[in-house]
Amino acid sequence: MLPVADFRLGTRSSMMEILLPTLTLPHKGEGAGGVKWRGDMLLGFIGVGRMGGGLARNLIKAGKEVLVFDLSAEAVQKTIDAGKTGKAVKEIKEMAGADVVFTSLPLPTDVEGVMLGAKGLLGLMKPGSTYVDVSTIDPKTARKLSDAAEARKIHFLECPLGKTPAHAEKAEEPIFAGGKKEVFEKMKGILEVVGKPVVYMGEVEASAAFKLISNLIGMTNLAVLSEGMRIAEKAGIEANMFLEQMKDTGGKSFQLEVRGPWIVNGDFANRFGLDLALKDVRLGCEMAEAWGNSAKAMKTALEYFREASAKGFGKEDCNAIYKVIK
Repeated sequence: MLPVADFRLGTRSSMMEILLPTLTLPHKGEGAGGVKWRGDMLLGFIGVGRMGGGLARNLIKAGKEVLVFDLSAEAVQKTIDAGKTGKAVKEIKEMAGADVVFTSLPLPTDVEGVMLGAKGLLGLMKPGSTYVDVSTIDPKTARKLSDAAEARKIHFLECPLGKTPAHAEKAEEPIFAGGKKEVFEKMKGILEVVGKPVVYMGEVEASAAFKLISNLIGMTNLAVLSEGMRIAEKAGIEANMFLEQMKDTGGKSFQLEVRGPWIVNGDFANRFGLDLALKDVRLGCEMAEAWGNSAKAMKTALEYFREASAKGFGKEDCNAIYKVIK
């Protein structure tokens, strides 16, 4: 078995160093740092990369007051340029006075590092505020965040996303919400600005698990598609014909329609990175194993992703697993 790639990004793992233990909360009617805001609700968004950026820009385009933080200055600038109501902050602690804080980060450890512990943002946020995580994390971490928030009288929703950065940009990102029903009902209007449809899944474990299962199915399907395309090559079937005719069979899938043509054209530009896909498949397989599920096909897909990452394809699109399938 090939070793699991190390996904602890150096820049992300330094987030705890950004947080400071002391803070003076803004006065009523002011945002962080005493900045005056017109609106009646102040939002914070941590992580405005491929997925989070589109969501945060939707809020700003809708005229919502949004404090924006990311380790990438370029990502922050792109987000606040979406309208007149976004403001960059230099430190995460400046979001402590927000009514609602969103996180969209690559790893469960990133989310925990920012929100939990002695210097975590949850310890600085005001009682009665709401924390919404839209990252792809495991059910255990989702429960840990929920319990930590509740202990501080902060509402929590785990809201993983269903499609791509392109859908996020157009506010067409499906949102699968988990948490207390009354918190969901209170937050539904804000979530519908971010994306649609907004679906209540039940407890936080349910929404976190649903996202991992979705990615397990999608990425395992991508592995099977890649195997099928390799077999079709051996059979002498022209690649574009193979994809086109497969659409009229039981082999039709999202991966076939979207990533099939990219593979044929040698297009491995990063839309959903292979290392992130590996992280999701790994978390999903660990979840399945903890619950006593075999997930044999999914574990085979996991080995393809591990191999592709080990060979240096981690920053390419997840369809780069095609390169290691023979």
